[in-house]
Amino acid sequence: MVSFKAFALLSVISSLAVAVPVRREVPQEHSHEPILTKVRQSLNLNNPDKIQDPVFALLGDAAAKAGAGDITDLACLQQAVADQAFTNAKAAGDLDGMVNALIFRAIERNTGGVGVKSALCTQTAKNPEVAALTQHQDPASDGAAATNKAITLELAKQIAAIGGNPLDAIKSGTFAPGDKNDSTGKGNSCDDANDPNGCIFTQNLLVPDATDDEINAAVAGISSSGSSTDDDADCGETTVTLTQTVTSTAAASVATGGSSNDDADCDEQTITVTLTQTVAATATASSDDDTATCAPASTVTVTITPAPTARR
Repeated sequence: MVSFKAFALLSVISSLAVAVPVRREVPQEHSHEPILTKVRQSLNLNNPDKIQDPVFALLGDAAAKAGAGDITDLACLQQAVADQAFTNAKAAGDLDGMVNALIFRAIERNTGGVGVKSALCTQTAKNPEVAALTQHQDPASDGAAATNKAITLELAKQIAAIGGNPLDAIKSGTFAPGDKNDSTGKGNSCDDANDPNGCIFTQNLLVPDATDDEINAAVAGISSSGSSTDDDADCGETTVTLTQTVTSTAAASVATGGSSNDDADCDEQTITVTLTQTVAATATASSDDDTATCAPASTVTVTITPAPTARR
């Protein structure tokens, strides 16, 4: 028979087990709220995987599972959200939506503690712009400064390639490094779902991973892939030269002491007319097809009427 003391001890242990929460960082998934809001709008246009909300993609696995829909690889939930949101925004011609989907892909995902890295997705996204990116890592984790800087610069390149402002890549940045020995998991983060501007921005907590000059240098030479139908591609200049030769026989009337109508042949005269036309051809790249098509060649016809035969 179980004694009263043993039963009481078992009850205490059980209550403690229930009371102890799963260890994780203090929530920060709403720190970049305006980006989260825009991605939510884009995702809701078409959500085949039935993801409940983009915010679940920024949580640790245990919490993310509840809203992952049909996504079973939780390390890829953030990529799946960004990929579908990007696809939807592109179909709608929404450049801002496309940019925010890329920024969302690069935002730090919550982990089990300060200094803990989040797992990387090993699947390939449908959109190459999304596939080129990974998420920021906890700033207190090993090598985070170099890793996060590289992520920001790559994000800037992808944003520039679709016609956005590459400096927006800075918005994907995270907080100052926390203390790995901090048992509270607080770090230097914030989390406010009621701040539409994002508490990491309004509280000036974001630490830029790269300077404006570094970003501008990274994107130098990158041109838009054709997200706008107004972008023209230069096909170079084409020079067209047309030459037409006309041969005329001039006849001269000479007096030989005989008939005044006797004709004498003169040497043939050749008239050459050359027309040179320089055409600057351009090509238009559409939003759905990145291949530029040059305008067809023009045909120029020159007609020359010979002067009538002269007599004298």
